[in-house]
Amino acid sequence: MRRCASILPSATSTADAPSSATSTRPAPHADRRRTKKPKKRNDNMGRDDKGSVGFIGIGTMGREMVRNLLKAGHAVRAFDLNEAALADSVKDGASRASSPADAADGADVVITMLPDTPHVEATIYGEFGLLKSPPRGKLIVDMSTVSPVAVRRIHADLQAIGVGFLDAPVSGGPVGAKNAALSIMAGGDADAFAKAEPFFRAMGTTITHVGASGAGQTVKLCNQLICGINIQAICEALALGRASGLDLNLLRRVLLGGSAASWMLDKLGPAMIAGDVSAGFRIDLQLKDLRLVQEHAQALNVPLPGTALVTSQYVDARAHGEGSNGNQALFRVYDRMTNQTTG
Repeated sequence: MRRCASILPSATSTADAPSSATSTRPAPHADRRRTKKPKKRNDNMGRDDKGSVGFIGIGTMGREMVRNLLKAGHAVRAFDLNEAALADSVKDGASRASSPADAADGADVVITMLPDTPHVEATIYGEFGLLKSPPRGKLIVDMSTVSPVAVRRIHADLQAIGVGFLDAPVSGGPVGAKNAALSIMAGGDADAFAKAEPFFRAMGTTITHVGASGAGQTVKLCNQLICGINIQAICEALALGRASGLDLNLLRRVLLGGSAASWMLDKLGPAMIAGDVSAGFRIDLQLKDLRLVQEHAQALNVPLPGTALVTSQYVDARAHGEGSNGNQALFRVYDRMTNQTTG
């Protein structure tokens, strides 16, 4: 199978030589006395049996999600345009696919985990895409964060050929992905959700069917605007505390004991205090998500002034060459505004 040149790079992306491992049931066994009937296919594959997964997009999140699917006993056939990323998953036990269509070959479900809407659209509609070559199990799950409008269009196009589609973005970041503790918010048909749920349980702990197609992405965008504004609030509190001569570690500890406590303050606060800009979830991706929030809100005539302000601050960060830093590095914008030095 030829390499899929039309697929855009994923959160890291690629592939090369096709693997001979495709998941099919063995032919029914016969003896001299009787012939057994073929075992009926289980539409909820993974609830009673272990299933086969085509996984597209082996980035920071996707790599850990593949590992957890493998740990749960599912067979994974992976595709990414980044050869090094793909090699990591192959080393973990996944088989190598040469295109999205190759990843889908013989799969009960195909999962995509890609950076932005155009990458998902290319994976669905491209020359070697999933619209032309859907998985055997007739179920595709996109776990990226992309446009709700785009996923509703994809859902309709796949539904027209009898293939189920869920938009099921995640929250919890790289730590949640590593620990199989993601929050998964799925939009789409109830039957498709039931088929996908056993696979979700290999990757997450909070798994919710939130509504029709596009609802999963809308919930995720609400999550992202809260995260962005929360990080901004922590930056402001730390800037004020630093200017006042406070011990910032003590300040954080006190805040975590009261109503100002948050996941961001708990998990990202230490890095913000120490001046650690290392990436978990990058500023570029946070900014992409905030752009999607604003596009969706504007289409519905919903003003989001807080989101607009924090978006402009993330633009400032990227303008200063910080797009590849972790999203907690928004503190550097406040360092510049207040003429302070973090760490």
